Amino acid sequence: MFLRDLLRGLDYELLLGDINEKINTVCYDSRFVKSSSIFVAIKGFKVDGHIFIPTAISNGAKVIIVEEVPIKLIQGITYIKTDNTRLALSKIASNYYDNPSHKLKVIGITGTNGKTSTSLILKNILSHWGKKVGVIGTIGVYIGEEKREAHHTTPESLELQGILHEMLENGVEYVIMEVSSHSLQLDRVANTRFEHVIFTNLTQDHLDFHGDMQSYFNEKKKLFFMYEGTGAINTDDEYGRVLYSELNKDGKPCKIYGLHGNKDVYAKDILYSIVGVQFTLVTSKCEENIYCPIPGEFSVYNILSAITISLEEGIDIEDLKDSLSNMPIISGRIERLNINAPYEVIIDFAHTPDGLENVLKTIRDQVKGRLITVFGCGGDRDKGKRSIMGKIAGELSEFCVITTDNPRSEDPQCIIDDIVIGINTTKCEYITIVDRYKAIAYALNIAQEKDVVLLAGKGHETYQVLHDKTIPFDEKTIVKEILEK
Repeated sequence: MFLRDLLRGLDYELLLGDINEKINTVCYDSRFVKSSSIFVAIKGFKVDGHIFIPTAISNGAKVIIVEEVPIKLIQGITYIKTDNTRLALSKIASNYYDNPSHKLKVIGITGTNGKTSTSLILKNILSHWGKKVGVIGTIGVYIGEEKREAHHTTPESLELQGILHEMLENGVEYVIMEVSSHSLQLDRVANTRFEHVIFTNLTQDHLDFHGDMQSYFNEKKKLFFMYEGTGAINTDDEYGRVLYSELNKDGKPCKIYGLHGNKDVYAKDILYSIVGVQFTLVTSKCEENIYCPIPGEFSVYNILSAITISLEEGIDIEDLKDSLSNMPIISGRIERLNINAPYEVIIDFAHTPDGLENVLKTIRDQVKGRLITVFGCGGDRDKGKRSIMGKIAGELSEFCVITTDNPRSEDPQCIIDDIVIGINTTKCEYITIVDRYKAIAYALNIAQEKDVVLLAGKGHETYQVLHDKTIPFDEKTIVKEILEK
Protein backbone atom coordinates (compact mmCIF):
# COMPACT_ATOMS: atom_id res chain seq x y z
CA MET A 1 0.00 0.00 0.00
CA PHE A 2 1.22 3.49 -0.80
CA LEU A 3 1.36 6.38 1.64
CA ARG A 4 -0.71 8.58 -0.69
CA ASP A 5 -3.62 6.12 -0.35
CA LEU A 6 -3.42 6.12 3.44
CA LEU A 7 -3.45 9.92 3.55
CA ARG A 8 -6.63 10.15 1.46
CA GLY A 9 -9.07 12.57 3.11
CA LEU A 10 -6.50 13.89 5.59
CA ASP A 11 -5.40 17.54 5.84
CA TYR A 12 -1.61 17.51 6.08
CA GLU A 13 1.66 19.21 5.17
CA LEU A 14 4.51 17.26 3.60
CA LEU A 15 7.65 18.38 5.46
CA LEU A 16 10.13 16.05 3.76
CA GLY A 17 10.04 12.94 1.63
CA ASP A 18 7.67 11.29 -0.81
CA ILE A 19 3.97 10.40 -0.46
CA ASN A 20 4.54 7.57 -2.95
CA GLU A 21 6.45 5.68 -0.23
CA LYS A 22 5.36 2.05 0.04
CA ILE A 23 3.99 1.17 3.49
CA ASN A 24 3.73 -2.20 5.23
CA THR A 25 2.22 -1.36 8.64
CA VAL A 26 0.82 1.49 10.75
CA CYS A 27 1.92 1.97 14.38
CA TYR A 28 1.50 4.47 17.20
CA ASP A 29 3.70 2.49 19.62
CA SER A 30 7.38 2.60 18.64
CA ARG A 31 7.96 -0.86 20.13
CA PHE A 32 5.84 -2.44 17.41
CA VAL A 33 7.40 -0.59 14.48
CA LYS A 34 8.82 -2.78 11.72
CA SER A 35 10.43 -2.17 8.35
CA SER A 36 8.55 0.35 6.16
CA SER A 37 6.09 1.34 8.91
CA ILE A 38 4.21 4.58 9.46
CA PHE A 39 4.76 5.84 13.00
CA VAL A 40 2.07 8.23 14.28
CA ALA A 41 3.40 10.34 17.16
CA ILE A 42 0.54 10.95 19.58
CA LYS A 43 0.62 13.28 22.56
CA GLY A 44 -0.64 11.18 25.47
CA PHE A 45 -1.72 12.32 28.91
CA LYS A 46 1.48 11.05 30.51
CA VAL A 47 3.92 10.61 27.63
CA ASP A 48 4.38 12.45 24.33
CA GLY A 49 4.87 10.02 21.44
CA HIS A 50 7.09 12.55 19.67
CA ILE A 51 9.97 11.58 21.98
CA PHE A 52 9.91 8.07 20.54
CA ILE A 53 10.46 9.16 16.93
CA PRO A 54 14.21 8.20 16.99
CA THR A 55 13.30 4.74 18.32
CA ALA A 56 10.64 4.31 15.65
CA ILE A 57 13.12 5.25 12.91
CA SER A 58 15.76 2.87 14.25
CA ASN A 59 13.13 0.12 14.25
CA GLY A 60 12.40 0.68 10.56
CA ALA A 61 9.80 3.45 10.30
CA LYS A 62 9.89 5.17 6.90
CA VAL A 63 7.09 7.70 7.55
CA ILE A 64 6.57 9.85 10.65
CA ILE A 65 3.27 11.66 11.31
CA VAL A 66 3.67 14.57 13.73
CA GLU A 67 1.90 17.54 15.31
CA GLU A 68 5.20 19.23 16.19
CA VAL A 69 8.04 19.49 13.69
CA PRO A 70 11.14 17.63 14.95
CA ILE A 71 14.29 19.70 15.43
CA LYS A 72 16.12 17.52 12.92
CA LEU A 73 14.60 15.94 9.81
CA ILE A 74 16.50 12.90 8.54
CA GLN A 75 16.98 12.39 4.82
CA GLY A 76 15.33 9.22 3.57
CA ILE A 77 12.47 9.56 6.04
CA THR A 78 9.12 11.08 5.05
CA TYR A 79 7.66 13.53 7.57
CA ILE A 80 3.99 14.53 7.53
CA LYS A 81 2.62 17.30 9.76
CA THR A 82 -1.05 17.48 10.78
CA ASP A 83 -2.92 19.44 13.43
CA ASN A 84 -4.22 16.39 15.32
CA THR A 85 -2.35 13.10 15.11
CA ARG A 86 -5.09 11.20 16.98
CA LEU A 87 -7.56 12.23 14.31
CA ALA A 88 -4.97 11.44 11.64
CA LEU A 89 -4.49 7.95 13.10
CA SER A 90 -8.22 7.22 12.86
CA LYS A 91 -8.30 8.32 9.18
CA ILE A 92 -5.12 6.43 8.28
CA ALA A 93 -6.34 3.31 10.12
CA SER A 94 -9.68 3.36 8.31
CA ASN A 95 -7.92 3.77 4.94
CA TYR A 96 -5.38 1.05 5.80
CA TYR A 97 -8.18 -1.47 6.42
CA ASP A 98 -10.19 -0.24 3.40
CA ASN A 99 -12.91 1.53 5.42
CA PRO A 100 -14.63 -1.58 6.82
CA SER A 101 -17.38 0.31 8.67
CA HIS A 102 -18.78 1.44 5.29
CA LYS A 103 -19.50 -2.20 4.45
CA LEU A 104 -21.07 -3.10 7.81
CA LYS A 105 -24.14 -1.97 9.71
CA VAL A 106 -22.52 -0.49 12.82
CA ILE A 107 -24.80 0.36 15.73
CA GLY A 108 -23.24 2.64 18.35
CA ILE A 109 -24.47 2.76 21.95
CA THR A 110 -23.48 5.52 24.34
CA GLY A 111 -24.57 6.62 27.82
CA THR A 112 -23.40 6.21 31.40
CA ASN A 113 -25.19 2.95 32.17
CA GLY A 114 -26.80 0.19 30.14
CA LYS A 115 -24.40 0.04 27.19
CA THR A 116 -23.27 -3.55 27.72
CA SER A 117 -26.70 -4.98 28.51
CA THR A 118 -28.26 -3.17 25.54
CA SER A 119 -25.54 -4.42 23.20
CA LEU A 120 -26.06 -8.04 24.26
CA ILE A 121 -29.87 -7.78 24.09
CA LEU A 122 -29.55 -6.38 20.57
CA LYS A 123 -27.01 -9.08 19.65
CA ASN A 124 -29.46 -11.75 20.79
CA ILE A 125 -32.29 -10.22 18.73
CA LEU A 126 -30.21 -9.89 15.56
CA SER A 127 -28.70 -13.37 15.94
CA HIS A 128 -32.18 -14.85 16.42
CA TRP A 129 -33.13 -13.04 13.20
CA GLY A 130 -30.42 -15.03 11.42
CA LYS A 131 -27.70 -12.40 11.21
CA LYS A 132 -24.03 -12.84 12.11
CA VAL A 133 -23.25 -10.19 14.71
CA GLY A 134 -20.09 -8.66 16.09
CA VAL A 135 -19.92 -6.88 19.46
CA ILE A 136 -17.25 -4.48 20.75
CA GLY A 137 -17.54 -3.42 24.37
CA THR A 138 -16.69 -3.65 28.05
CA ILE A 139 -17.00 -7.41 28.39
CA GLY A 140 -15.00 -8.18 25.26
CA VAL A 141 -15.10 -8.51 21.50
CA TYR A 142 -17.45 -11.03 19.89
CA ILE A 143 -17.03 -12.14 16.30
CA GLY A 144 -20.15 -14.24 15.98
CA GLU A 145 -19.90 -16.53 19.02
CA GLU A 146 -16.11 -16.27 19.35
CA LYS A 147 -15.17 -14.07 22.30
CA ARG A 148 -11.94 -12.18 23.02
CA GLU A 149 -10.86 -10.04 25.93
CA ALA A 150 -10.96 -6.24 25.62
CA HIS A 151 -8.68 -3.70 27.30
CA HIS A 152 -10.92 -0.69 26.63
CA THR A 153 -14.67 -0.27 26.20
CA THR A 154 -13.90 1.21 22.77
CA PRO A 155 -10.47 0.27 21.33
CA GLU A 156 -7.95 2.76 19.93
CA SER A 157 -8.76 3.61 16.31
CA LEU A 158 -6.06 1.40 14.78
CA GLU A 159 -7.21 -1.67 16.71
CA LEU A 160 -10.86 -0.77 16.16
CA GLN A 161 -10.53 -0.62 12.38
CA GLY A 162 -8.58 -3.88 12.45
CA ILE A 163 -11.37 -5.57 14.41
CA LEU A 164 -14.01 -4.24 12.02
CA HIS A 165 -11.98 -5.50 9.06
CA GLU A 166 -11.66 -8.95 10.65
CA MET A 167 -15.39 -9.04 11.37
CA LEU A 168 -16.13 -8.19 7.75
CA GLU A 169 -13.74 -10.92 6.56
CA ASN A 170 -15.57 -13.40 8.81
CA GLY A 171 -19.01 -12.68 7.40
CA VAL A 172 -20.32 -10.36 10.12
CA GLU A 173 -23.20 -8.16 8.93
CA TYR A 174 -24.01 -6.13 12.06
CA VAL A 175 -21.59 -4.69 14.60
CA ILE A 176 -22.85 -3.40 17.94
CA MET A 177 -20.34 -1.09 19.58
CA GLU A 178 -20.26 0.50 23.02
CA VAL A 179 -18.99 4.02 22.39
CA SER A 180 -17.40 5.56 25.47
CA SER A 181 -17.06 9.28 26.12
CA HIS A 182 -13.28 8.78 26.23
CA SER A 183 -13.30 7.29 22.72
CA LEU A 184 -15.31 10.21 21.39
CA GLN A 185 -13.03 12.80 22.95
CA LEU A 186 -9.92 10.94 21.76
CA ASP A 187 -11.20 10.49 18.17
CA ARG A 188 -11.10 6.68 18.29
CA VAL A 189 -14.36 6.41 16.33
CA ALA A 190 -13.94 9.59 14.27
CA ASN A 191 -13.78 7.77 10.93
CA THR A 192 -16.28 5.03 11.68
CA ARG A 193 -19.59 5.05 9.82
CA PHE A 194 -22.58 4.36 12.10
CA GLU A 195 -25.90 3.14 10.74
CA HIS A 196 -27.85 3.65 13.99
CA VAL A 197 -27.00 5.04 17.44
CA ILE A 198 -28.55 4.75 20.91
CA PHE A 199 -28.48 7.11 23.90
CA THR A 200 -29.25 5.27 27.15
CA ASN A 201 -28.85 7.92 29.90
CA LEU A 202 -26.34 10.30 31.44
CA THR A 203 -25.48 10.41 35.15
CA GLN A 204 -22.34 11.26 37.11
CA ASP A 205 -19.22 9.38 36.05
CA HIS A 206 -15.79 10.11 34.54
CA LEU A 207 -15.72 13.67 35.87
CA ASP A 208 -12.05 13.09 36.70
CA PHE A 209 -11.56 13.04 32.91
CA HIS A 210 -14.21 15.44 31.60
CA GLY A 211 -14.34 17.94 34.47
CA ASP A 212 -18.09 18.59 34.60
CA MET A 213 -21.39 17.11 33.41
CA GLN A 214 -21.79 19.52 30.50
CA SER A 215 -18.40 18.57 29.08
CA TYR A 216 -19.25 14.90 29.61
CA PHE A 217 -22.54 15.38 27.74
CA ASN A 218 -20.85 17.30 24.93
CA GLU A 219 -18.58 14.31 24.25
CA LYS A 220 -21.47 11.83 24.28
CA LYS A 221 -23.42 14.09 21.94
CA LYS A 222 -20.76 13.83 19.22
CA LEU A 223 -21.96 10.33 18.32
CA PHE A 224 -25.34 11.74 17.27
CA PHE A 225 -23.82 13.72 14.45
CA MET A 226 -22.10 10.64 13.01
CA TYR A 227 -24.96 8.32 12.01
CA GLU A 228 -26.83 7.84 8.76
CA GLY A 229 -29.89 5.84 9.85
CA THR A 230 -31.80 6.42 13.09
CA GLY A 231 -30.93 7.70 16.55
CA ALA A 232 -32.81 6.08 19.46
CA ILE A 233 -33.00 8.36 22.51
CA ASN A 234 -34.27 7.81 26.04
CA THR A 235 -36.19 11.03 26.66
CA ASP A 236 -37.11 10.05 30.22
CA ASP A 237 -33.53 11.17 30.85
CA GLU A 238 -33.06 14.94 31.11
CA TYR A 239 -29.98 14.91 28.89
CA GLY A 240 -31.85 12.72 26.43
CA ARG A 241 -34.53 15.40 26.14
CA VAL A 242 -31.90 18.06 25.45
CA LEU A 243 -30.25 15.82 22.86
CA TYR A 244 -33.55 15.08 21.13
CA SER A 245 -34.38 18.78 20.96
CA GLU A 246 -31.03 19.58 19.33
CA LEU A 247 -31.33 16.75 16.81
CA ASN A 248 -34.87 17.80 15.94
CA LYS A 249 -33.70 21.30 15.11
CA ASP A 250 -31.06 19.83 12.80
CA GLY A 251 -33.56 17.52 11.14
CA LYS A 252 -31.72 14.34 12.17
CA PRO A 253 -33.96 11.23 12.02
CA CYS A 254 -34.54 9.85 15.51
CA LYS A 255 -36.99 7.84 17.60
CA ILE A 256 -37.66 8.36 21.29
CA TYR A 257 -38.38 5.68 23.87
CA GLY A 258 -39.16 5.45 27.58
CA LEU A 259 -41.59 4.28 30.24
CA HIS A 260 -44.24 6.91 29.64
CA GLY A 261 -46.55 7.83 26.77
CA ASN A 262 -46.02 10.36 23.96
CA LYS A 263 -43.02 8.41 22.64
CA ASP A 264 -42.39 6.36 19.52
CA VAL A 265 -41.74 3.27 21.64
CA TYR A 266 -42.78 2.90 25.27
CA ALA A 267 -43.74 0.39 27.95
CA LYS A 268 -46.84 0.25 30.13
CA ASP A 269 -48.34 -2.20 32.66
CA ILE A 270 -44.87 -3.19 33.83
CA LEU A 271 -44.45 -6.12 36.24
CA TYR A 272 -41.13 -6.52 38.03
CA SER A 273 -39.67 -9.59 39.73
CA ILE A 274 -36.23 -10.84 40.69
CA VAL A 275 -36.32 -13.19 37.69
CA GLY A 276 -37.31 -10.71 34.98
CA VAL A 277 -39.70 -8.08 33.63
CA GLN A 278 -43.01 -8.21 31.81
CA PHE A 279 -44.72 -5.27 30.12
CA THR A 280 -46.91 -4.12 27.27
CA LEU A 281 -44.90 -2.71 24.40
CA VAL A 282 -46.61 0.22 22.67
CA THR A 283 -45.62 1.56 19.24
CA SER A 284 -47.56 3.38 16.54
CA LYS A 285 -48.28 0.01 14.93
CA CYS A 286 -48.85 -2.43 17.80
CA GLU A 287 -49.37 -3.28 21.45
CA GLU A 288 -47.64 -6.51 22.43
CA ASN A 289 -46.88 -8.36 25.66
CA ILE A 290 -43.12 -8.65 26.25
CA TYR A 291 -41.25 -10.84 28.73
CA CYS A 292 -37.50 -10.84 29.32
CA PRO A 293 -35.63 -12.71 32.08
CA ILE A 294 -33.52 -9.70 33.10
CA PRO A 295 -34.86 -7.89 36.18
CA GLY A 296 -35.10 -4.19 36.93
CA GLU A 297 -36.59 -0.98 35.62
CA PHE A 298 -33.27 -0.16 33.96
CA SER A 299 -33.63 -3.41 32.01
CA VAL A 300 -36.93 -2.19 30.55
CA TYR A 301 -35.12 0.87 29.21
CA ASN A 302 -32.37 -1.30 27.71
CA ILE A 303 -34.93 -3.61 26.10
CA LEU A 304 -36.88 -0.66 24.67
CA SER A 305 -33.77 0.82 23.08
CA ALA A 306 -32.93 -2.51 21.45
CA ILE A 307 -36.53 -2.89 20.24
CA THR A 308 -36.49 0.63 18.75
CA ILE A 309 -33.47 -0.15 16.57
CA SER A 310 -34.74 -3.65 15.74
CA LEU A 311 -38.01 -2.25 14.44
CA GLU A 312 -36.07 0.23 12.31
CA GLU A 313 -34.28 -2.76 10.77
CA GLY A 314 -37.60 -4.40 9.95
CA ILE A 315 -37.49 -7.25 12.44
CA ASP A 316 -40.86 -8.93 12.94
CA ILE A 317 -42.47 -8.38 16.34
CA GLU A 318 -42.90 -12.13 16.92
CA ASP A 319 -39.17 -12.66 16.33
CA LEU A 320 -38.51 -9.86 18.83
CA LYS A 321 -40.76 -11.38 21.46
CA ASP A 322 -39.26 -14.85 21.03
CA SER A 323 -35.64 -13.66 21.23
CA LEU A 324 -36.33 -11.50 24.31
CA SER A 325 -38.11 -14.29 26.18
CA ASN A 326 -35.08 -16.53 25.56
CA MET A 327 -32.47 -13.94 26.46
CA PRO A 328 -29.49 -15.59 28.21
CA ILE A 329 -28.03 -14.28 31.47
CA ILE A 330 -25.70 -11.31 31.03
CA SER A 331 -22.49 -11.96 32.92
CA GLY A 332 -22.07 -9.71 35.94
CA ARG A 333 -25.30 -7.80 35.38
CA ILE A 334 -27.65 -8.46 38.30
CA GLU A 335 -26.47 -12.07 38.05
CA ARG A 336 -27.81 -14.50 40.65
CA LEU A 337 -25.23 -17.13 41.58
CA ASN A 338 -26.23 -20.77 41.76
CA ILE A 339 -25.08 -21.63 45.29
CA ASN A 340 -26.09 -24.05 48.01
CA ALA A 341 -26.97 -21.56 50.75
CA PRO A 342 -30.12 -20.31 52.53
CA TYR A 343 -29.47 -16.81 51.19
CA GLU A 344 -28.87 -15.35 47.72
CA VAL A 345 -25.72 -13.82 46.24
CA ILE A 346 -26.02 -11.40 43.33
CA ILE A 347 -23.12 -9.93 41.35
CA ASP A 348 -23.44 -6.65 39.47
CA PHE A 349 -21.09 -4.26 37.67
CA ALA A 350 -22.73 -1.18 39.28
CA HIS A 351 -19.89 1.29 39.79
CA THR A 352 -21.65 4.64 39.42
CA PRO A 353 -24.16 6.32 41.76
CA ASP A 354 -27.03 5.78 39.32
CA GLY A 355 -25.99 2.20 38.57
CA LEU A 356 -25.76 1.30 42.25
CA GLU A 357 -29.09 2.93 43.06
CA ASN A 358 -30.80 1.09 40.19
CA VAL A 359 -29.59 -2.35 41.18
CA LEU A 360 -30.27 -1.81 44.89
CA LYS A 361 -33.83 -0.65 44.20
CA THR A 362 -34.40 -3.64 41.93
CA ILE A 363 -33.27 -6.07 44.62
CA ARG A 364 -34.75 -4.08 47.53
CA ASP A 365 -38.33 -4.80 46.51
CA GLN A 366 -37.71 -8.56 46.39
CA VAL A 367 -35.70 -9.09 49.60
CA LYS A 368 -37.48 -10.90 52.42
CA GLY A 369 -34.54 -10.68 54.80
CA ARG A 370 -31.67 -8.19 54.87
CA LEU A 371 -29.89 -6.63 51.91
CA ILE A 372 -26.13 -6.79 52.55
CA THR A 373 -24.09 -4.74 50.09
CA VAL A 374 -20.36 -5.22 49.47
CA PHE A 375 -18.87 -2.41 47.41
CA GLY A 376 -16.04 0.07 46.89
CA CYS A 377 -15.02 2.72 44.38
CA GLY A 378 -12.28 2.73 41.76
CA GLY A 379 -9.01 4.54 42.35
CA ASP A 380 -7.75 7.28 40.01
CA ARG A 381 -11.34 7.94 39.01
CA ASP A 382 -14.05 10.50 39.84
CA LYS A 383 -13.66 11.12 43.59
CA GLY A 384 -16.88 13.12 43.76
CA LYS A 385 -19.07 10.04 43.37
CA ARG A 386 -17.63 8.15 46.36
CA SER A 387 -19.59 9.79 49.18
CA ILE A 388 -22.70 9.78 46.94
CA MET A 389 -22.41 6.02 46.49
CA GLY A 390 -21.86 5.61 50.22
CA LYS A 391 -25.09 7.49 50.92
CA ILE A 392 -27.06 5.49 48.31
CA ALA A 393 -25.81 2.16 49.65
CA GLY A 394 -26.59 3.22 53.22
CA GLU A 395 -30.12 4.32 52.39
CA LEU A 396 -31.01 1.14 50.49
CA SER A 397 -29.16 -1.58 52.46
CA GLU A 398 -29.53 -3.05 55.94
CA PHE A 399 -25.78 -3.61 56.20
CA CYS A 400 -22.78 -2.58 54.09
CA VAL A 401 -19.27 -3.94 53.81
CA ILE A 402 -17.15 -1.14 52.36
CA THR A 403 -14.04 -2.43 50.63
CA THR A 404 -11.83 -1.95 47.58
CA ASP A 405 -12.80 -2.06 43.92
CA ASN A 406 -9.82 -1.39 41.61
CA PRO A 407 -7.74 0.96 43.81
CA ARG A 408 -5.03 1.40 41.15
CA SER A 409 -2.41 3.90 42.38
CA GLU A 410 -4.51 5.32 45.24
CA ASP A 411 -4.36 4.29 48.89
CA PRO A 412 -7.36 1.93 49.32
CA GLN A 413 -8.05 3.22 52.82
CA CYS A 414 -8.32 6.80 51.54
CA ILE A 415 -10.93 5.69 48.99
CA ILE A 416 -12.88 3.91 51.74
CA ASP A 417 -12.69 7.03 53.94
CA ASP A 418 -14.30 9.05 51.11
CA ILE A 419 -17.15 6.53 50.87
CA VAL A 420 -17.67 6.52 54.65
CA ILE A 421 -18.43 10.26 54.58
CA GLY A 422 -21.60 9.46 52.64
CA ILE A 423 -22.74 6.37 54.52
CA ASN A 424 -22.36 8.23 57.82
CA THR A 425 -25.26 10.47 56.77
CA THR A 426 -27.52 7.38 56.92
CA LYS A 427 -28.50 5.02 59.72
CA CYS A 428 -27.06 1.96 58.00
CA GLU A 429 -24.69 -0.29 59.92
CA TYR A 430 -21.42 -0.98 58.16
CA ILE A 431 -17.90 -2.30 58.47
CA THR A 432 -14.80 -1.41 56.44
CA ILE A 433 -12.50 -4.20 55.25
CA VAL A 434 -9.76 -3.20 52.81
CA ASP A 435 -9.15 -6.72 51.45
CA ARG A 436 -12.05 -7.45 49.07
CA TYR A 437 -11.70 -11.22 49.43
CA LYS A 438 -12.03 -10.92 53.22
CA ALA A 439 -14.90 -8.46 52.78
CA ILE A 440 -16.84 -10.99 50.68
CA ALA A 441 -16.08 -13.74 53.19
CA TYR A 442 -17.36 -11.52 56.02
CA ALA A 443 -20.61 -10.77 54.18
CA LEU A 444 -21.24 -14.44 53.44
CA ASN A 445 -20.46 -15.35 57.05
CA ILE A 446 -23.06 -12.95 58.50
CA ALA A 447 -25.73 -13.65 55.87
CA GLN A 448 -28.78 -15.47 57.18
CA GLU A 449 -31.78 -17.20 55.67
CA LYS A 450 -33.67 -15.02 53.15
CA ASP A 451 -30.92 -12.38 53.06
CA VAL A 452 -29.46 -11.16 49.78
CA VAL A 453 -25.76 -10.35 49.46
CA LEU A 454 -24.97 -7.94 46.62
CA LEU A 455 -21.38 -7.81 45.38
CA ALA A 456 -21.30 -4.51 43.47
CA GLY A 457 -18.66 -2.98 41.23
CA LYS A 458 -16.74 -5.85 39.66
CA GLY A 459 -19.44 -7.70 37.73
CA HIS A 460 -17.92 -9.61 34.80
CA GLU A 461 -14.34 -8.60 35.67
CA THR A 462 -12.01 -11.45 36.60
CA TYR A 463 -9.17 -9.30 37.94
CA GLN A 464 -8.39 -6.56 40.45
CA VAL A 465 -6.06 -3.66 39.66
CA LEU A 466 -3.82 -2.84 42.63
CA HIS A 467 -1.05 -0.27 42.98
CA ASP A 468 1.76 -2.41 41.61
CA LYS A 469 0.04 -5.35 39.93
CA THR A 470 -3.15 -6.84 38.55
CA ILE A 471 -4.30 -10.01 40.29
CA PRO A 472 -6.87 -12.68 39.33
CA PHE A 473 -10.18 -11.89 41.04
CA ASP A 474 -13.24 -13.73 39.76
CA GLU A 475 -16.04 -13.18 42.29
CA LYS A 476 -18.06 -16.17 41.07
CA THR A 477 -15.11 -18.45 41.81
CA ILE A 478 -14.34 -16.66 45.08
CA VAL A 479 -17.89 -17.07 46.42
CA LYS A 480 -17.87 -20.80 45.70
CA GLU A 481 -14.40 -21.13 47.22
CA ILE A 482 -15.46 -19.36 50.43
CA LEU A 483 -18.64 -21.41 50.74
CA GLU A 484 -16.74 -24.67 50.27
CA LYS A 485 -14.42 -23.69 53.14
